[in-house]
Amino acid sequence: MSSHASPWPHPAGPEEAAGASLQWSASSAAVGPWAGSPGPLRQPAAALASRRVAVYFVASPLQYLAARRIAQQHEAGAMQVLVWYQPGVQAIVRQQDWDATMHMPWPRWDPLPGPFGRHRRLRDNIRRVARLIGQADVLHLHSAVFDTEAINYLLHALPRLCGARSMHARILPDGIINVRRYPLSGTKQWLMRLRGVRRLVAPELRYTPFSGDRIGSDAPFCDRIYVLPGLPHEYPAQKVVALAGLAQPAAPQAARPAGVRRALVIGQPLVGTGLLDAAGLSAVTSRMRDWLTENDIHHVVYKSHPKDKHAELSVAGDVQVELDEPLEQWMPRQTFAAVVGVRSTSLLLARQIYGPDTQVRAFGWDRVQFKSDAERRAMQQAFTAMGVPIDSAT
Repeated sequence: MSSHASPWPHPAGPEEAAGASLQWSASSAAVGPWAGSPGPLRQPAAALASRRVAVYFVASPLQYLAARRIAQQHEAGAMQVLVWYQPGVQAIVRQQDWDATMHMPWPRWDPLPGPFGRHRRLRDNIRRVARLIGQADVLHLHSAVFDTEAINYLLHALPRLCGARSMHARILPDGIINVRRYPLSGTKQWLMRLRGVRRLVAPELRYTPFSGDRIGSDAPFCDRIYVLPGLPHEYPAQKVVALAGLAQPAAPQAARPAGVRRALVIGQPLVGTGLLDAAGLSAVTSRMRDWLTENDIHHVVYKSHPKDKHAELSVAGDVQVELDEPLEQWMPRQTFAAVVGVRSTSLLLARQIYGPDTQVRAFGWDRVQFKSDAERRAMQQAFTAMGVPIDSAT
């Protein structure tokens, strides 16, 4: 197969040291710390000219798990490409499950050194992802959101760089936030169009504006929205596909130390994201621990979220676990008397995983800062529908 060079002029970047071609080649695997890692399913480059390629942009363990299920259940036969942009996800990535993988630094938080670092990072990411894919006939791009610049520019650039005749965008489930829509304001739609100015200096940075829901569920380029089974939503019914198999029931023989009643505390960033203030965090933590004591549970396993850098809900004596797989894959092999947290989607999946002998409970919503009353109501209805009670912090 002949090389597929970029149709746009661009300044040389670090990836050009390996050659100007954007197609996949065996030698590409060693280019830079974020280059693709071929797995056993890798197809020769010549076989990809008329291939369907499914690309998954993930930022959390839940999104990673959803991507694996989609690859198995809905994208069988496609070349499977994983791109993660939250560094904490790397620990759970199994290279052998994918045809190619890479880490994509987020331009806002990790710009390239020097002037216009964010702008150059955007262009560099596009070229890296395009090389990872190589040539493709059909592209299916999966992401939890499509309004952010780092993802949106790929909608225009990748089909042209990879020679694809068609492209569809598909939305990954992102947990509890998917229970309602977040309409774009007039100002945000205007800002979307303002981003189009970038193409004047970099033609590949052509932003694709849209209206309606901010994640892109109403956009014409989106043809499918994956949702968690049992979780209510407000998306167009003709686009929705419930993603089965994320939560497997726990094995009855899952082992635990004799006589020990354990609890799993599911952490998430709270103060750092503005969901709780410091006083609220203290109140929620105290109420959660009092409840565990009242239920004769004194052995606590704490699992932090990749963004929960300070283990905000943890206290002295907790056993903190680091996993090399998504939490939802690990839980079925464990036995807990209770699984508790604040507003994590993993609580809903835990309810599907465990039977009635395991209590699953959320705490502190009376102290949580929701974006609106509508968001609070929608999320509360979702937790109620899934059988997860909510305890106040006071």
